[in-house]
Amino acid sequence: MRPSSRTQILEAAVRVVERAGITALTLDAAAAEAGLTKPGLMYHFPNRDALLVAIQRHLTETLDGHLRAELGKPFEEATARERAAAYVRCCGQGGGTADFVFMVASATRPELARIWDEFADRWAPEPPGPDPDPEAVDLFLARVAADGLWLFHATAQSTLAPGVAEAVQRRLAALTAPES
Repeated sequence: MRPSSRTQILEAAVRVVERAGITALTLDAAAAEAGLTKPGLMYHFPNRDALLVAIQRHLTETLDGHLRAELGKPFEEATARERAAAYVRCCGQGGGTADFVFMVASATRPELARIWDEFADRWAPEPPGPDPDPEAVDLFLARVAADGLWLFHATAQSTLAPGVAEAVQRRLAALTAPES
């Protein structure tokens, strides 16, 4: 089955950003990369802002799909601990350049940041209240650490040695493991 033009445009826009950075992402560049005309692209995305919002949603929906596969059960049936563990296993592996660029771009755009916040809060929410439950703190700490590891992978000029990477992943997994 051929992907829809909308998906084709989103994937093309991500490739433009991976190759040349977010400032190179114009409607013309995305249309050319997707093999479409600019009016064909504008049928789906009338302006750059609409395209940016759609890309953020596309990236988080793609990651959500990976997390659900990692979870191995319906999201609604999973415990907070199981969801956080899936988040740590998946996000601790690192993301692509485009994910990083779009996440950074969202720092100054509340409508874009909200998309990433809603995604992360579904999987490993911030602990509620002034005196949070220690388990909720551990799960959130695991999320923040996995995010930091993801950031390390996205920006580091080198990679962790396999033994170090495995040790870090084990420590993160321990934060999400049930207490015995």
